[in-house]
Amino acid sequence: MNITIRLATYADAADMANIHARSWEVAYRDIVPEEYIKAKSPTRESLWKRILSVENDKHFIILNSDMAVGIVTVGVPQQENIPIKNDEGIDDSFWEVHGIYLHPDYYRLGIGTMAIDFALNKARAAGKTNILLWVFEENQNAIRFYNKCGFWADGASKIYYYGKEMKCIRMVRKL
Repeated sequence: MNITIRLATYADAADMANIHARSWEVAYRDIVPEEYIKAKSPTRESLWKRILSVENDKHFIILNSDMAVGIVTVGVPQQENIPIKNDEGIDDSFWEVHGIYLHPDYYRLGIGTMAIDFALNKARAAGKTNILLWVFEENQNAIRFYNKCGFWADGASKIYYYGKEMKCIRMVRKL
């Protein structure tokens, strides 16, 4: 394998949509309702075209040689996230992994670990000392993976609605 990760461009929208849809179909099977996933899959390309039509500094495409195999999104924590507080108030030392999606044909080949390492390096380059991510509480495969990568659940959670209420837990790690 010859894995590279580069900033995504508008021309990558179709590949990213395919990866996003296929990843959800496999990774979230028996977690997110199938009807919800089926309804969302056809909308992925227009979503990625919209996202990539503006200046992009956080969405990256993962390539195996010249073939798109994954997506990693990393940057400033989302506004709606539950703030992390320290003794001085809100802790701004965090960066966030907003998402890692791999095409199912490329699961368990070490590419997810490469994506995490890439995200950690981006956070360090931004001067951050911590990183966080959110994961469905039911997604035990992802939680085990993130644990192996040094993340731990810090007790924060939030609810999303994806065809049903879905609890997400926050995982953090120091850089």
